[in-house]
Amino acid sequence: MIDDELAAAVEGAIRRTVAEEVMPRWRQLSDDDVVQKSGPHDLVTVADQRAEDRLSRTLTALLPGSVVVGEEAVHAKPAVYEALHGEAPVWIVDPIDGTRQFVRGNEGFCTLVALARYGEILASWTYVPVPGEMAVARHRGGALLNGEALVAGRPEDGKVLEVATSHPDFTTEAQKHALLGLRTEGVSPRPCGSAGVEYLSVARGTLDAVAFSWEAAWDHAAGLLLVSEAGGANSTLGGEPFRLAGGNALPFTAARDAGTARRMVGLLRAGS
Repeated sequence: MIDDELAAAVEGAIRRTVAEEVMPRWRQLSDDDVVQKSGPHDLVTVADQRAEDRLSRTLTALLPGSVVVGEEAVHAKPAVYEALHGEAPVWIVDPIDGTRQFVRGNEGFCTLVALARYGEILASWTYVPVPGEMAVARHRGGALLNGEALVAGRPEDGKVLEVATSHPDFTTEAQKHALLGLRTEGVSPRPCGSAGVEYLSVARGTLDAVAFSWEAAWDHAAGLLLVSEAGGANSTLGGEPFRLAGGNALPFTAARDAGTARRMVGLLRAGS
């Protein structure tokens, strides 16, 4: 389904959309350009909306018969999410992952696109526009960052694990207790920024693992494939691979290698 021509077309569509709909609005937003959704930490901007609309049109044109599950479309109509259970190929789109960072004028945001079918992630694109980084992964086809192979490697023996986690303010009590399991000798946890940027850090080996307590597909699909194709692994609290359509035992982890993922699950279980 994903050949070189389609992969290149998707990459080009993402670059053009970000260049024309997102970057001109970075550090240029007015108060009227930003709207709260569920609360002050859940924001959407005119750039999110315009970029998602444009990507939705372009991606479905590139692959006739496909559908889109986008963050803003699901917010407007939650039933859109059910497309993940359908038979049609699904583009999973987060037009700006890290909207809070984008609104503040920070550099740590990205655009995420993944293609999935029958619950399997087939390809993904992670574009971090300020440094100009494009990471592409294909199922069983490896991962590339600006055309160079991405290899997550494994943490050095005896090295403190660097871990990004969900912020405690956005977790249930049970999830808070599980994440407390990471506050132990040999682990250095910190609150995460943009999930997509954190996944890229794991895939390139500059971050050892993430532990997340939410499962929205647009935040995780692209990064999970990227980490996997760079040699990493993921696991839910129940010891199973993350399921794209939901119903996962949370928190879950993605890590540079399978051994680190198992260690993370053990620590999360100890905390819970």
